[in-house]
Amino acid sequence: MSYLSLTSWSLNRLLGPLHWTKWDDENQTIVTQVSPQPEVHTLLELPGLLAEKGFEAMEIIHPHFPSVDEYYLQALRSAVEHAGIQFDTLLLDYGDITSENPKRLEADITFIKKWITIASKVGAANIRVVGGDAHPDNEERLAFAAEQLTQLAEFGKEKGVHVITENFHSLTSTAENCLYLNEHSSINGLISDFGNFSAESKLSSLQKTVPHSKSIHVKAQTNEDGTMNKTELIDCLNIVSELNYSGPLTLVYDGPGDMWEGIEEVKAVATSYL
Repeated sequence: MSYLSLTSWSLNRLLGPLHWTKWDDENQTIVTQVSPQPEVHTLLELPGLLAEKGFEAMEIIHPHFPSVDEYYLQALRSAVEHAGIQFDTLLLDYGDITSENPKRLEADITFIKKWITIASKVGAANIRVVGGDAHPDNEERLAFAAEQLTQLAEFGKEKGVHVITENFHSLTSTAENCLYLNEHSSINGLISDFGNFSAESKLSSLQKTVPHSKSIHVKAQTNEDGTMNKTELIDCLNIVSELNYSGPLTLVYDGPGDMWEGIEEVKAVATSYL
């Protein structure tokens, strides 16, 4: 049976500064860029807040972590356990496992392994690793990405965390590449995001990836007047239902106005598919 989840990205204007990870090409190193945001809620408050609002699980993007020291990670794990919800997936937003720059590839793999360890410490069941930034037609890099994902998945098993990937960034912008990585690596499945496939092939692509998905990112498109495109959202959810998907329906809101109101609008539609 499906259940409601929320990604912390849906509250990206309410959870304090975002700590974005970037590659500094000039200095050949990983750097952090901080994007200021109001802190209406702390990340430690989020699990309890979501439980109160009827969510059974959550996903957190790695830029929302204000700290990765041991005390903070244990405090977050305790907050999740106390709230009685699941920490389904830590969403890693950085890392190019298809990079042809040896120095960057080494740095990014080290970075990803660090966050797999963090996912283990906070009790996340899964970690999303970006499939890569190579062009989707680059078959050599696609095969290389599968090799890297297999190695990372094996590392994840040692830590008790499942590695998954998503239709997110260039390489996995097609359903075919998502399926290739799922079939030719040791990952534990996919995330299908309604907002990340192109409009022309969105529904047919979702029909291919949903059966292999451990999470569905329920993201509504916004009409020109700022309202939610409810018709397209229902079309996407119908596919999920028809394919008998059972797992988290993770709400993603990134529209204008009050974020909680936007979340509740998407939630009202998604709830009928539980």
